[in-house]
Amino acid sequence: MHTFTGNHILSVDQFDRAAIEQVFAVADSMQPYALRQKRTTVLNGAILGNLFFEASTRTRVSFGTAFNLLGGEVRETTGMSMSALAKGESLYDTARVLSGYSDIIAMRHPQAGSVAEFAEGSRVPVINGGDGANEHPTQALLDLYTIDKEQRAMGGSIDGLHIAMIGDLKHGRTVHSLSKLLALFNNLHFTLISPIELGMPDSIVSVLEDHGHKVTITDQLSGSVDADICYQTRIQEERFTSQEEANRYRGRFRLNQDIYTKHFKSNTVIMHPLPRDSRAEANELDNDLNLNPNLAIFRQTDNGVLVRMALFALTLGVENLVSQYDQTVVWHSNKSN
Repeated sequence: MHTFTGNHILSVDQFDRAAIEQVFAVADSMQPYALRQKRTTVLNGAILGNLFFEASTRTRVSFGTAFNLLGGEVRETTGMSMSALAKGESLYDTARVLSGYSDIIAMRHPQAGSVAEFAEGSRVPVINGGDGANEHPTQALLDLYTIDKEQRAMGGSIDGLHIAMIGDLKHGRTVHSLSKLLALFNNLHFTLISPIELGMPDSIVSVLEDHGHKVTITDQLSGSVDADICYQTRIQEERFTSQEEANRYRGRFRLNQDIYTKHFKSNTVIMHPLPRDSRAEANELDNDLNLNPNLAIFRQTDNGVLVRMALFALTLGVENLVSQYDQTVVWHSNKSN
């Protein structure tokens, strides 16, 4: 069994299939707390340092929510300009100081490798909430957990799936990390659809091929894709050198109900790491998909809380104690139907 207690979570490379299944089992057990059917105070007295030096909504709030649901408290720092880093303080010094105020830290930073550098100075476990264009391990885990749950609901599993990834595959750290995790499963077919200039990095393609998976690369969304999962990602405009360059690709692979019906199976699951770009010139996932039962983007965000609760519990070594600190949620049990 993988040992999580006291360890940093910096990269998907730390996970094997057994560790993934361990996280998913704990995440499943968190459902009653996420749904407010019960509450637990297992982390009563614990403090999360939620350090987000790059813009974030879902990831930042999801980390905080997950920690609160386990009974802990959250202290936040948002924006580079609001921290001592703007005064020239090193990541090491920042880590030494802030880890003295926290029992665990979740961190996002715009520079690749920055969270690992921060972790070297931290006295408590650090969880990577995204480091530039490099990695986003918790997003990859919640995406994989969503794929697993969606397939379980249909009586299937991850093994043997056909997965289409669409959009900016060059800069999309979510698809990089997710691909590495998916590579640990069996007999997958990847169809990678992107502008040639925004194709999946060769290093990631090599990981998939080295694990024996089939990889199809194309710059066209045409014919019947026949995928079980359609994973759309936005043009990562913050990773381009200019807005003009990003605009060149925006809207290239839009998905609406007509396009979905034309190219995908009737039960293909639609995923997106969010935020989806809903501006008219992009419209990555059209609003006419909102009522499509296969649109899983909001189930993804719900699953993010479960996965992050699991990672907190495992990293702090309380995964087997959660239910011992159950309490009734009074306001929830008294809600009118």
